[in-house]
Amino acid sequence: MSYPQMVMYDEEFKLINAIIEKLLREANAKVIFLVDKNGQLISGVGETERFDTTSLASLTAGNIAATGGLAKLIGEKEFSILFHEGEKDNLHISIVGGRVILVVLFDNRSSLGLVRLRVKKASDELTTVFDRLMKKAEEKERSGIQEFPFAEITDDDIDNLFS
Repeated sequence: MSYPQMVMYDEEFKLINAIIEKLLREANAKVIFLVDKNGQLISGVGETERFDTTSLASLTAGNIAATGGLAKLIGEKEFSILFHEGEKDNLHISIVGGRVILVVLFDNRSSLGLVRLRVKKASDELTTVFDRLMKKAEEKERSGIQEFPFAEITDDDIDNLFS
């Protein structure tokens, strides 16, 4: 399914952060990342400074793509939830609304059951936000309005910046 170009508005970005911050607390997680399927980090909360977020985002998207290939080989559409268990830390990775990837890193202070329960609720809330964003994008596409974040910048502005 092809989606129109999504623009993240401040209102929705704040709402997304509030949802994942609440998930961080309620799941007793260490860090949570929200990544698009192209491997771009949308947001992160918790102990994010400990991680190379660019690598984590791109590797997560690659992981989803690889397991998507495995799913197709056995006749599934996709695996919507992945779980990686380590000695100290665990990763719960889920696809939200078919559009974005939610990554929850947690340790023995939490449990897989608690994380899955809290992720389900947060995923529903995030899906609502992303549906609203897509609706805005579709409305702008239909009306012919295109938002380019740097459209108002002129060549003179660029020349002045570098001179």
